[in-house]
Amino acid sequence: MSNTNDPSNSSLIVDRRQLMAGAAALGLSASFAEPTFAADTPKKGGTLRLGMKGGSASDSLDPSTYADSIPIAYSLAIWNGLVEIDAKGNATGELLESWEAKPGAAEWIFNVRKGVHFTSGKEFDADDAIYSINYHRGETKSPAKGLLSAITEIKKLDSHKFQITLSGGNADLPFILADYHLIGLANGTKDFTKTDGTGHYTLEAWEPGVRILLKAKKGDYWKAGRGNFDTVEIRYIDDTAARTQALITGQVDAVNRLDPKTANLVAKNPAVSVVRTKGNGNRYAFVALRDTAPFDNYDVIQGLKYGIDRQKIVDNVFSGFATVGNDHLVAPTNKYFDASLPQRAYDPDKAAFHFKKAGMTGPFDLEVSPGAFDEAVDCAQLFQESLKKAGASLNVKRVSGDGYWSNVWLKSPFCAVYWGGRPTADDTLSTTFLSTAEWNDTHWKRPEFDKLVIAARAELDDAKRKHMYSDAQKMISDDGGMICFAVADYLDGYSKKLRGGEPHARYDLNDERIAEKGWFA
Repeated sequence: MSNTNDPSNSSLIVDRRQLMAGAAALGLSASFAEPTFAADTPKKGGTLRLGMKGGSASDSLDPSTYADSIPIAYSLAIWNGLVEIDAKGNATGELLESWEAKPGAAEWIFNVRKGVHFTSGKEFDADDAIYSINYHRGETKSPAKGLLSAITEIKKLDSHKFQITLSGGNADLPFILADYHLIGLANGTKDFTKTDGTGHYTLEAWEPGVRILLKAKKGDYWKAGRGNFDTVEIRYIDDTAARTQALITGQVDAVNRLDPKTANLVAKNPAVSVVRTKGNGNRYAFVALRDTAPFDNYDVIQGLKYGIDRQKIVDNVFSGFATVGNDHLVAPTNKYFDASLPQRAYDPDKAAFHFKKAGMTGPFDLEVSPGAFDEAVDCAQLFQESLKKAGASLNVKRVSGDGYWSNVWLKSPFCAVYWGGRPTADDTLSTTFLSTAEWNDTHWKRPEFDKLVIAARAELDDAKRKHMYSDAQKMISDDGGMICFAVADYLDGYSKKLRGGEPHARYDLNDERIAEKGWFA
């Protein structure tokens, strides 16, 4: 997705050398700042200025179009979600106050919160909640359509209660309803040129790709302690160095997606705090098609997995702001992450053993491009270097970024990929590793794995479910064609005067809700 910077802020465009020189001139301290964002009582007032990457001039207010951070941020300021994800990754009540699953998790009862009103004055009710879900079903291009495909019926029970029936059990339904596309719309909403939300802010100025200005409603917000700013301004600043410079010079109060290579330097600024959400960002990997030679050979896959120096990539490419990956996509922050699964370490001797057993040492062709992710070529070159100590050779083939996701990914026998975070273990495993998954980018198909994941989806006993997901992670890590070598950290930058920016288990900038959760000291 392309992004457009505010032309009026052309002075913000600086390179990394300028950024480092400017930061040094501000008299930087020597340690990584520890945030104290939750230490004092929320206060009202002020204008929050956000400098963000993750949007474009084609951004829309229609929730079926949301695809990146900026739309999520302005959406959750104007509207509310149906379900909120808390800082630890749990599904908690928002517009849907509570819920209960019947045995088997195929039938659910949801209670709609009473006393929440739209800007128009209308109270949010069951009709609105049902419409907000159905808006992403049927004839739509909404990315949430697939998430809701198991719903067979939604039935209103009374003005603030409804029932959802699924085609099969799914204990994660509340997490699905926490998807950022599923905001609380007024029943029948189709025209998004006029915003009528239950959030604390209304739309004051709309310049997608440049800036968005939000103004607080009069009176208290229905969420105690939240909705504290008088106004919120979101500035589109796609260039990372420019965005960072805007933070350290006080032109904005918070930014997302700091560059790992300069994050330590930025953290030394006494006026700035860098908040690191460890092991919850993008998952970076090389994927091999397990039904295509030579990657259909188990020992070739094992050789490649032992032959990559993951820690060196984390240290050199990501400047330490990542967690070493273990060849599956379940994040270390996920409640079902199996911490007992031994971390596969760089072992050129083991790699050489497996290559010898397979009877081949390459060259293995790996297609990479900055179109996959910015650091893909650097990571591949370090992989190439580490394989040499195992007596194997890797041919790094740099390809065009144009059309990478349509021409290379899912087609190339061995290529680079990144996966964003997903809210649940089921979503993560089902989207990428089920035999029937459209985005199974390793062509790894194991009926026993499919059966295990589908059974775990309907299991309401959390201990049993955790054990099942642990077994699923072991199967992928051992036999799958994914070499997930790094799980990136989220790196946010905040002015020291801003509170409410603690790390979050889902997204950066406190789940893209800093406009709702934050306040000035």
